[in-house]
Amino acid sequence: MAEVEDANKPFAGLSDVSISEDITVEGDISVPVGSSSQRDDELSTLDEPVKDTVLRDLRAVGNKFVHVLYPKKSSALLRDWDLWGPLLLCVALALMLQGGGTADSKDDGGPQFAEVFVIIWFGSIVITLNTKLLGGTISFFQSLCVLGYCVMPLTLAMVVCRVVLLLGGSGIIRLVVVAASFGWSTFASTAFLADSQPPNRKALVVYPVFLFYFVIGWMIVTFSPS
Repeated sequence: MAEVEDANKPFAGLSDVSISEDITVEGDISVPVGSSSQRDDELSTLDEPVKDTVLRDLRAVGNKFVHVLYPKKSSALLRDWDLWGPLLLCVALALMLQGGGTADSKDDGGPQFAEVFVIIWFGSIVITLNTKLLGGTISFFQSLCVLGYCVMPLTLAMVVCRVVLLLGGSGIIRLVVVAASFGWSTFASTAFLADSQPPNRKALVVYPVFLFYFVIGWMIVTFSPS
């Protein structure tokens, strides 16, 4: 019977084990309840004034413009992507290209505005799909963000061409400016997208990007105010 009782009490022998008071038990099992809520408060903008939100977004857009001006391998455009900058550049370029019909044309320049939107957004979507099909690791909206922000050099070239036309400058100056901006846009976009492409397929990804910015540059070079 004693053996049966001992079998029913497997931990009966531990009752005689005592823990010395000299042994200190260290550790912290407390859960930081307030840390997650504090982190959520830092990321939340519901209670933030509209002015602060707008200024923060404008600073983020400005920082991305700086990254395009000084292209280098950086994950800033890929990590914090947005479409505000590409939208602003697209609208600005379309407005400057508007009214580019010839003197005997009945068009008021309206198609140019739609053409810029179609070329930039549809072209960016096609390039993104091509990148994904070739095994790229970049997401859809990250690619749109990079391609859109890298239109900035061509937008600046359009501003310079407008000034040259007002001053009566030659077409050679416009051609040089647009060619430099075209190379700038292509180099900047490939610098941001290089790490997300398979090493043996980078040429297949760069070629559509080359055509994309070449078409935009050609629209700028052939622009003539009505």
